Amino acid sequence: MLKERPQTQSSLEFVSIDELVPSDHLLRTIDRSIDFLFLHDLVKGFYCADNGRPALDPTLMFKLLFIGYLFGIRSERQLIREVQVNVAYRWFLGLGLTDKVPDASTLSANRTRRFKESDIYQKIFDEIVLQAMKHKLVGGHTFYTDSTHLKANANKKHFKKVMVEKSRQAYMDELDKAIEEDRIVHGKKPLPPEKNKVESREIKQSTTDPESGYMVRDTKPKGFFYLDHRTVDARCNIITDVHVTAGNVHDAVPYLERLDRIKERFKFFITSVGVDAGYFTSAVCHGLEERHIYAVMGYRRPNHKKGFFYKREYKYDREHDVYLCPQGEKLIYKTTSREGYRHYDSDSRICANCSEKHRCTINKKSVKTITRHVLENSKERINAHRLTPLGKVIYARRKETVERSFADAKELHGYRYARFRGKDKVTSQCLLTAAAQNMKKIAMMLS
Repeated sequence: MLKERPQTQSSLEFVSIDELVPSDHLLRTIDRSIDFLFLHDLVKGFYCADNGRPALDPTLMFKLLFIGYLFGIRSERQLIREVQVNVAYRWFLGLGLTDKVPDASTLSANRTRRFKESDIYQKIFDEIVLQAMKHKLVGGHTFYTDSTHLKANANKKHFKKVMVEKSRQAYMDELDKAIEEDRIVHGKKPLPPEKNKVESREIKQSTTDPESGYMVRDTKPKGFFYLDHRTVDARCNIITDVHVTAGNVHDAVPYLERLDRIKERFKFFITSVGVDAGYFTSAVCHGLEERHIYAVMGYRRPNHKKGFFYKREYKYDREHDVYLCPQGEKLIYKTTSREGYRHYDSDSRICANCSEKHRCTINKKSVKTITRHVLENSKERINAHRLTPLGKVIYARRKETVERSFADAKELHGYRYARFRGKDKVTSQCLLTAAAQNMKKIAMMLS
């Protein structure tokens, strides 16, 4: 035990690099399961065939990047240092023990010049999804969507306040049509068109990364963040869509558009979805019903003023289109607002002498007003799915699919922080991370 061991680090040995990599190493299983030949054809248009200096092999370059995202190596310089001494990494890249490793500046130059503002990362991600489909690892019927935040590479104290124009959402034209139809049904004149009205709001804009967004959410940290809106297939947790927005964008805004994107891109026949309460909006519920998708959404506790009746205690009579207050009195339809809400008002003569008025309204004219969205019927039908046996089964799997996918990304793949500045660069990080997770999942399922 106390005998001094001779130094053998400088002795010459004849070994094969293939013998030094364990047979069950993750990179071996990925190499067996994933076909990387598509990379050459995918990037052909970015290279000149008969001019310029010899380029770094694109397959080698993207495999380098995949190693970084697979093992959570955040720095490109650190990645190159790891490849220099890691036999498994060299084997995966097709490098020998004495072959020269590419310089880190080559990776950054390709990222900032050759592939800048291109859709190459989206195409790579899509190709990995298609390979998963080829191996029957994607069901294509039930999907789970959620978002997670990545801390932007920006100090939350360095910002300026700016006024920005409110963008018109994709569903607004359809909502305007529904409002007009609702007013006609109730015998009201159509609302006059707005005269070049431009709505704006004040936001905090980072001076370091202006494309990030200042996020303020309950139970979440405050600061500048990006959001990754991710959709996961129910069968084997294969990630089918990644969409990056600023941290101040509501989850429901891009949801229907991204659902349509994966349906068109991968020819999925979507029958059901499971999402949390953040997606429980009239527009999303109506859009899912129009697409004939069975949606299950989490419960959101309504806002309530202490000492007053809950809104649920005012019962809606669909047949007569009136609300009944807890005392059994009617609230009659008055108008439909430009925002899409019907207004139902009580009779002030009755309310003025009501013993429960103090629990109903503090209006000086003794009028209680209840609002109901023109698309509220869709919300009520979808909310009922949550309590059905099928709805409970679908929603229970949400924590096992998309939430587990995010947890894996944050714990193992360096997903808590944005590596770069700017939405396009952060999008490339998110797409390559998701592609790496999918490759790992495919390899594990096929091994």
